[in-house]
This record gives sequence, structure tokens and C-alpha cells, in this order.
Amino acid sequence: MTDKTMTADEVVARLHSGMTLGIGGWGSRRKPMALVRALLRSDLTDLTVVSYGGPDVGMLAAAGRIRKLVAAFVTLDSIPLEPHYRAARESGAFELMEVDEGMFMWGLRAAANRLPFLPVRAGIGSDVMRVNPGLRTVTSPYDDGETFVAMPALRLDAALVHVNRADRLGNGQYLGPDPYFDDLFCEAADAAYVSCERIVDTAELTKEAPPQSLLVKRLSVTGVVEAPGGAHFTSCAPDHGRDEDFQRLYATTPWAEFAERFLAGDEEAYRSAVRNWQEEQG
Repeated sequence: MTDKTMTADEVVARLHSGMTLGIGGWGSRRKPMALVRALLRSDLTDLTVVSYGGPDVGMLAAAGRIRKLVAAFVTLDSIPLEPHYRAARESGAFELMEVDEGMFMWGLRAAANRLPFLPVRAGIGSDVMRVNPGLRTVTSPYDDGETFVAMPALRLDAALVHVNRADRLGNGQYLGPDPYFDDLFCEAADAAYVSCERIVDTAELTKEAPPQSLLVKRLSVTGVVEAPGGAHFTSCAPDHGRDEDFQRLYATTPWAEFAERFLAGDEEAYRSAVRNWQEEQG
């Protein structure tokens, strides 16, 4: 067993342009935004991003880093459609594979189990097959003879996720109500990097919550980053809620202006810029 603690910049140094990158969380909930901001400080580009999308996708799309997106949706939750994603999509900035939420989950499960695909009923009878002509169907070999969508595995070169607590070995803990598949992102990836609100001793992980909250296993984790507030401006319940005021600012500010004010420096500069903006609001 080894100490897997890293910095966000050390994580990004292990990534490379052209890779397939899975980003955990769901919409504007528990996104690994400190790691996304570190990625934006790098020159990485030409990414295939796999995400239940939120501002992670919006920022990377606005910055021109995405070649292909695999997603079931891209939302800010309280703002239904992520505006920077929408602008990039409307301009044809990247290729899109849009699938049903259940299909997306089955793709992660297939990858986590190192299977080429898994059969799923979701998608049958919808336009998902039309907009994704590369999808195939498979017929049950048993007496029922039912036809399913053969959802291909969403294999990831690397995954980025954010949890409430982790230990130095890579065990990750959810304390909120929305685990939403981050364990699958880690298991589907060749390398998985977990940021957390706080690193604690292994024994501490079961003092705040029961063992079943330990959904991310150290065997699937490559590195751990302590990043208090690292999901900002998305929520990370119960540590903090979504910063709705700042999210509205993000959604209504031209990308170049937002990036210049809040993303021009390191993570501490980001936090300082956010505090200054909050003070301006009174």
C-alpha cells in the first residue's frame, strides 16, 4: 500500500492531448472543478470527454479543448442547458455522441468489467439509433429472441472525480445523497484521479458514515488530491451546496471575460477572485 497523494498540477502532468477523459459528477453536482481548472491551465487539447455533463464540459468546450463529447446531457441543473456547451455545439465545435442516461451507465459498466459492450433496452424505439449510426443491435441467443442495443464500452484513458473524503491510499467516500457512478468512472479508466474535500486517516472514513459509503476503492485509484472547495461552484453535499449566484454569473458572462477574471491564475488565484467578486456583491 502506497501514499497516492498528488497535486492537481501533478495529475494534469500525467494527462496528454488526444486522450479519452472521463469526468465524474452529475450536471452541476460534485464535479472535480479544481482538476478541470488545472487542466485549463495546461495546453492539453483534442480531448474525447465522457461525462454526465455540467460546467466541466461547458468550460472545456468554451476553451476549445474538446474534439468529441460522449454525454447523456449537459446541464447546470437549476439552469437546464449549459450555455457555453450550447454555444460550442451550435457552432459545430466538436463531434457529439449523445445517448440515453441508462445507455451511458451501461457503457461505463461494460468498460469497468472489460467487456466490449452490454445489451440494454434503453434506446430501442427512439432516435438514438438514428443520431448514432455507429450503434449496433444484438439479438438474445435464448428463446425470447429479444433485440437490444449493444451499448459499446466507454473505456477511458483517465478519469477525474471529486468526493467528500478520501484517504492517502485512494479509498474515496461519499457523504451526500448523489453517488452517481463515480466508482464506475474510476473502474472504467486506465488511471483514475480523485480529488476530495479532505484527506483523512483510513480509520476516520467509517466514523462519519457507514462502510457502504466507501464507493471508490483504492485498487482503481491512481492519485488523490486534497482540494477543499474543489467542486466549486457545483455542489458537494453535505460539505457545501451549489453557489447559485456564481453559477448565474458564469452562465451569463462571455467566456473570454469570465476566463480572464477567474481562470488566469492558479487555484488560489481562483478562490481569491471568487472572494473578491462575492465581496463586491455585498
